[in-house]
Amino acid sequence: MKARLGGMWWPPWLAAWLAWACGAGAGRPAELCASRGLCRASFRPNASQPAAGHCPRRRGAADLCAWPLASGSLRDTARAAPRLLADPFPIDVIQENYVRNVRNCIFSVVYPTPFKSRVRLVSVSKAVLENILDLDISVKETSDFLQFVSGGKVIFGSVPLAHRYGGHQFGSWAGQLGDGRAHLIGVYTNRQGEKWELQLKGSGKTPYSRNGDGRAVLRSSVREFLCSEAMHYLGIPTSRAASLVVSDDDVWRDQFYNGNIKKERGAIVLRLAKSWFRIGSLEILAHSGELDLQRRLLDFIIQEHFPSIAMNDSNRYLEFFSTVVSETANLIALWMSVGFAHGVCNTDNFSLLSITIDYGPFGFMESYDPNFVPNTSDDERRYKIGNQANVGLFNLSKLLQALKPLLNPRQKQLASQILEGYGEHYYIRFTELFKMKLGLLGENEDDNYLIAFLLKLMEDTKADFTMTFRQLSEITEDQLKELRIPEEFWALQDLGKHKLFSEWVNLYLSRLHRNKGDSDTKRRTRMTTVNPRYVLRNWMAESAVQKANLNDFSEVHLLQQTLQHPFQRQQAAEKAGYSLRPPAWAKDLKVSCSS
Repeated sequence: MKARLGGMWWPPWLAAWLAWACGAGAGRPAELCASRGLCRASFRPNASQPAAGHCPRRRGAADLCAWPLASGSLRDTARAAPRLLADPFPIDVIQENYVRNVRNCIFSVVYPTPFKSRVRLVSVSKAVLENILDLDISVKETSDFLQFVSGGKVIFGSVPLAHRYGGHQFGSWAGQLGDGRAHLIGVYTNRQGEKWELQLKGSGKTPYSRNGDGRAVLRSSVREFLCSEAMHYLGIPTSRAASLVVSDDDVWRDQFYNGNIKKERGAIVLRLAKSWFRIGSLEILAHSGELDLQRRLLDFIIQEHFPSIAMNDSNRYLEFFSTVVSETANLIALWMSVGFAHGVCNTDNFSLLSITIDYGPFGFMESYDPNFVPNTSDDERRYKIGNQANVGLFNLSKLLQALKPLLNPRQKQLASQILEGYGEHYYIRFTELFKMKLGLLGENEDDNYLIAFLLKLMEDTKADFTMTFRQLSEITEDQLKELRIPEEFWALQDLGKHKLFSEWVNLYLSRLHRNKGDSDTKRRTRMTTVNPRYVLRNWMAESAVQKANLNDFSEVHLLQQTLQHPFQRQQAAEKAGYSLRPPAWAKDLKVSCSS
């Protein structure tokens, strides 16, 4: 059932927000209080003819009454009406929007800065709109949707926020950082009862902008939009991306920090996560000595996002830390299993929910190289792909450092022991994932050697990481046994040039024969479900960006479609060459922190 307000139908997610604004509980009518600057009406989810009241327009508020809905009732969407994240915490007492050192709060109230020029909708994620936000895909055709996702208008009753946090950047404490170009514009509880935080990135200055202009450019925004969704379909915990818009506003960037400043166009991504809290969220409070506020934030995070931890448990912070340690190990092992290098693994970019966030100068490794660094700004190669697990340990040690003021001596000792177990968590998960990639069943003491042997051959021959595993998934045992590598298996042909390749093949085939109840067909079917044929290689993203700069968004859409089904062979993707050897020009591609 839809909710009617002011003679018009309201989307369920907007109705839920309005219900929240009035403090309504699930299933209760909500009276919108005029004294709060909102319209006055009554939601009656169970009525066949919902009551309507006077609904005055508020300047700058989106007219979203007629947005098309996905199937579902208002009762479903309002069952757990979201509350503002800021409610449990003190808000920045200074309301003006200027760069400053902020203290004694978690958020600052700050509104997005609309673009001055026309705005185009580049693309949306149908899955995010329909399955997370309960909207019909046709909503993208409305002007109010475009205004909403570009920061031009806000929803009735919403209070946009910028989050205060700090962090260790490239190993050193950087002090206050925060949302320098992002605005949290709402928290939505969908029909499945899931809470999602909606955040605009590139939407203008905040008190945390430091020397930045608060904007993001099309180049980096295309990459974040595509990779957020690509990682989801690879089965890796990640933030999501609902939409991408581009303006004609000029944004100036020195992309490679070499003095070559160029004009680019401003863009905004509407991105979603269950939570945007990160290690740096707790670090800033510990470093500032705001321990009461740190305890309140930590309790809030545990209560909202760690339901297995009892709030009356005196060891709840220890349990929280243990969970974050194991889940971070799992996340980085998953990154490694698809050859993903984040690029900027600072503590302010590491989620407390252990999801992938803040896509910047990331890269999917092509030729296997443990020293692969996607970020040209990383001069010391700190965040090379082979060091990501070690960086995870460093970041967790900084989380523990932030937690220690809240722990007693015994808990500190136990927390240190938990941290010492990180390496084993990572090693076990890494091995599990790579055994799956090779189609190995059961346990064998030589499995680790078999994996390491293959990776060494790949490193020596510079074999393509993604396609080596994919082509091992597609080649038959007979072809491997006879070393008959078809021409289409170009990555395996590269690998086959190694003098020890036949020795590895013999070991591999011998191990496969120990798989109980298995067959070659079952093995290949199983392996093709874990070894993607397509990942967002930098050259593919760059090709899409170059076209998008000319207002040709066709490759953005093609990559979206392709990366939604990374394990399935697709005709359009094959025609575009997405599974072929990377073009020669791809070797010269560079990405940096400039975005």
